[in-house]
Amino acid sequence: MIVVEDLHRHFGGFRAVDGASLQIRSGTITGLIGPNGAGKTTLFNVIAGRLPPTSGRVLMDGEDITGLPPHVLFHKGLLRTFQIAHEFGSMTVRENLMMVPPHQAGETIWNTWFRRGAVAREEARIREKADEVLEFLTISHLADQKAANISGGQKKLLELGRTMMTDAKIVFLDEVGAGVNRTLLNTIGDAIVRLNKERGYTFCVIEHDMDFIGRLCDPVICMAEGKVLAEGTVDQVKNDERVIEAYLGTGLKNKAKAEGFHV
Repeated sequence: MIVVEDLHRHFGGFRAVDGASLQIRSGTITGLIGPNGAGKTTLFNVIAGRLPPTSGRVLMDGEDITGLPPHVLFHKGLLRTFQIAHEFGSMTVRENLMMVPPHQAGETIWNTWFRRGAVAREEARIREKADEVLEFLTISHLADQKAANISGGQKKLLELGRTMMTDAKIVFLDEVGAGVNRTLLNTIGDAIVRLNKERGYTFCVIEHDMDFIGRLCDPVICMAEGKVLAEGTVDQVKNDERVIEAYLGTGLKNKAKAEGFHV
């Protein structure tokens, strides 16, 4: 679904993404791991249109989408969430979901004056869908609470719910587990797996929790210093000496020697 070809994103002399190439296959939950500063979030930002690339290109279903802005990618079915949730705090959880579908009839003054019935019927359909999403995510009890008042993990579920209010094809999740307790993280993981298996969503997930990655993701891609370092199953990547060196600053042999093993 997504092909990234020799992508670069430089900030002055700093090469945050430095020739990254990768593929995200349709129907997968792909994990993206790597040490802090590896370029993972910058890569997401370039793919999702928040940052233009310095060079390289991004394809979606064979179409060149390089540099397209987020609102255009939204209509193509490419969405992303953020490490820090971006909810509308003064709106209820249900209202946060209801404002997602594009081109709503009530967005024009003409319709609110002269097509009130159509606006009301559409709003009822969107409200029904929002309630279905809340039930799917097991947070129906939060529907009428202000989004600013719910927990960090619940805000992550709300962000996931917003992707369900439109025709998403691929969703990029940036550290969905950051600041989330284990119980809620399991709930989020269950929702991602169900969306993948039951509704055909493709996901790419940045996460540092390797148990979470191991439970959800295949394949797993590791980045370091702006480049793709390794790809494979979670066990293959975790046991790759280059990956261990990127995380720990030492290779397997040196690590073993330091721990007193004979190599």
